[in-house]
Amino acid sequence: MTTIAPVILSGGSGTRLWPVSTGDAPKQFQPLAGESSMFRQTLARAADRSRFAAPIIVCGRAHVRHVEADLAAAGIGDARILVEPAARNTAPAIALAALAVTPDAIMLVMPADHVMTDVPAFLAAIDAVLPAVEAGALATFGIAPSHPETGYGYIAAGDPLPGNPYVHAVRRFVEKPAREKAEAMLAEDGHYWNAGIFLMRADRFLQELDRQQPSIAKACAEAMNGAEQKDGQVHPAPEAFLASPADSIDYAVMEGAENVVVTPVDPGWSDVGGWAALHELGEKDAAGNVVIGQVLSIDAEGNYLRVDAGKRLAVVGISGLVVVAHGNDIVIVPRDRAQDVKKIVESLSNPD
Repeated sequence: MTTIAPVILSGGSGTRLWPVSTGDAPKQFQPLAGESSMFRQTLARAADRSRFAAPIIVCGRAHVRHVEADLAAAGIGDARILVEPAARNTAPAIALAALAVTPDAIMLVMPADHVMTDVPAFLAAIDAVLPAVEAGALATFGIAPSHPETGYGYIAAGDPLPGNPYVHAVRRFVEKPAREKAEAMLAEDGHYWNAGIFLMRADRFLQELDRQQPSIAKACAEAMNGAEQKDGQVHPAPEAFLASPADSIDYAVMEGAENVVVTPVDPGWSDVGGWAALHELGEKDAAGNVVIGQVLSIDAEGNYLRVDAGKRLAVVGISGLVVVAHGNDIVIVPRDRAQDVKKIVESLSNPD
């Protein structure tokens, strides 16, 4: 069996989940969707060492302590932590990881802040697409859409590969669409949410990066050539890395790459993009409330109600709200406007 190197991208600040998620302790390190953090849940998806090598974590300096704490809690002592001198989006981050493994290594690239409720389905999709990846394809995983979401990009699947009905050529990537377009794509079928999860050989990714984005490829190669290693951490040379343009893997590589495939999968996936997503994921009472902590609710329906241990929250006669009390902060927002929580963070960051 081919051994796969898990690459976990652990950037991002999760501002839509304030006040629990902050820049210093973002959502991937918080137990928001279960007893353990989403970072630990991501580690657990690739914990079988008969299938997966030691994980490679890409993160910023501010989050190293969280990464190390969660690795220790998971009993993982052989992970490699690539510490970015600054955020440059996903294409340079993945390039660092690709340069840290052998050229023929197969990388499973996963964001650290996603949730999957059906991991066996995800592992089966990996098995289905692995032969194509070994042959040189860049693979992405298309999430079966449940509704015409306008906040995700989409993947349009083409014909299945010969002899492999579970894997399709990618016809095109579609940026976040207007609702009418999203509805039309769902009616047409063959369109999937782009979850930002990839399976690919390191050399194929670097080949495409060098062909399409030589400035990123050059900067990352120089950064890794000058990297310093200490206590399981790899610190790319700052000056070289900062010379890299910032770009996502979708724009920089996947949209213009040759031999890109998608395997559809329905692993109960969520990117946990805000409090409304946690309401969807959470266990609900008879009135449709998700309740975390000591909460008294009377005549309340369809709410997400969360309070820290040691505090008590009481609500009466409310519906469709998010109420979160964490530390010294309380946020109250309609569930259908939960994405606007990021405006609070922006306002607090720029009080003028």
